[in-house]
Amino acid sequence: MIHHFPGMPLPLAQLVEQLSGLPGIGPKTAMRLSLNLLSKPVDEVKQLAETLSGLHASMGFCARCGSFSEQQHCTICDQVRRDSSVVCVVEQPVDVLMLERGQGFPGHYHVLHGRLSPIDGMGSEQLNFAALDKRVASGVIKELILATSATVDGEATAHFTARRYSTSDAKVSRIARGVPEGGELEYLDEYTLARALDQRVVWTTSEKLLG
Repeated sequence: MIHHFPGMPLPLAQLVEQLSGLPGIGPKTAMRLSLNLLSKPVDEVKQLAETLSGLHASMGFCARCGSFSEQQHCTICDQVRRDSSVVCVVEQPVDVLMLERGQGFPGHYHVLHGRLSPIDGMGSEQLNFAALDKRVASGVIKELILATSATVDGEATAHFTARRYSTSDAKVSRIARGVPEGGELEYLDEYTLARALDQRVVWTTSEKLLG
């Protein structure tokens, strides 16, 4: 239902309404974006409209890992230089994009498309475990890195995944949680500090490193 915008033409009001439904965009921001689009050349706006129109038709998910893909397999799965024996398990395709920003992970990914949440009706059957079962059963994977979120549901998903593959030949590990680089302790929450203490490591001095 279109909200009433006094004095605003219906097409512009419809655009403001649609943009307001996007995450993080309120009515005022939607108004500015709409007016900005109205001021752009027609060709630019048409190009944007065509891109949006073809988004669902051109985008899908990788048949192997479940990440974003334009083809049957994503570009990461098709990279032969990557280590196929190490697979990082994440909740959503966007998590792959975030991890890739670091450019330090040489392995592959597996997207569950959610996390265990009985309240929301998300059980293991609703997640992408069947495909992961096949990948683990192939014997290629030597390590599964669990990179689910640090929430109650995320932790439950990590524990479930670890138990599910505990009898396989693949080693199961969990990404570290704790104090970020340059972080001040006074600004951290209790959970982060507790995890930092639990996952503490032995301090190696420079003298020991030098022998």
